[in-house]
Amino acid sequence: MIPLNHITSHIHDIEMKRANFLIMIACVILLVSCSRKGTDYHLYYLGGQSNMDGYGFVSQLPVEMKTPVPGVMIYHGNTAPDNSETDGRGFWTALQPGHGVGFRSDGITNTLSDRFGIELTFALQLKELFPDENIALVKYSKGGSSIDITAGEGYGCWHPDYAVGNGINQYDHFMATVEGALANTDIDGDGRKDRLILSGIVWMQGETDAGNEQAASVYKENLNMLMGDIREVLGSQQIPVVIGRISESHLDSDSIIWTYGEIVRLAQADFVSEDGNAALVTSTDNYKYSDPWHYDSDGYIDLGKEFAKAMAQLRNR
Repeated sequence: MIPLNHITSHIHDIEMKRANFLIMIACVILLVSCSRKGTDYHLYYLGGQSNMDGYGFVSQLPVEMKTPVPGVMIYHGNTAPDNSETDGRGFWTALQPGHGVGFRSDGITNTLSDRFGIELTFALQLKELFPDENIALVKYSKGGSSIDITAGEGYGCWHPDYAVGNGINQYDHFMATVEGALANTDIDGDGRKDRLILSGIVWMQGETDAGNEQAASVYKENLNMLMGDIREVLGSQQIPVVIGRISESHLDSDSIIWTYGEIVRLAQADFVSEDGNAALVTSTDNYKYSDPWHYDSDGYIDLGKEFAKAMAQLRNR
């Protein structure tokens, strides 16, 4: 059992760290926003667990999707486990295939993987819907991670008040990713300060919580808390949020992977209906799977498009 004084001290440290971080981010956003000489980019954050990591195979992409996407930059934060040194290292680069599971960065060099996630078709669809806009993606996700302390230990926890070990968790790595991304005010490297326009959050997560009764029972409360904190970090509680609904693979008709999946699915729908600036993508129910937990390549291709369409609808309200 963690001593009460340790928890109290840790929560105070979290609050101080969050306050100092928000001051820093506000200064960076102000600096970037005041520049009119560079390029405007609409900024989207992509987060969650393994189906946000991306398990699509680059080799299965259509030929036209295997090249860099014009007008789209990405900062992909390096994934790290809980209780490790705060990470999120990365650097801005043109979006291309390889930002799926297995991607890594040391802050100087990106090592692309043979997998892709929703980022490709999300950006491509947004470019069709908003042809005059440039896009900046910040991605940080962690396979197996939970937004509840009881389910997240061992795989990764997003709860800001996580106090296990040294207390560093996925929320800390996310904040480090955002800090690293916003520290560079010239994301396309053309020598001019660019302007980042905070435009949306895409969240694909909940499967791990759906395997834990306690985590599933409080999923809506945790999701509401976490999206509020992420919105705060990004600078506005009005930022649109698109949630991807978790689903069952049904590869084995005699078993259910996510025992409490229906509870989490209902919580996701309730969050969206109560939020006022959020949308739920449900096309996941129709996807085929490459294994019991992850969509096949066609699923990721379609999911990115559906996320973009839902985001566009929110922005056009």
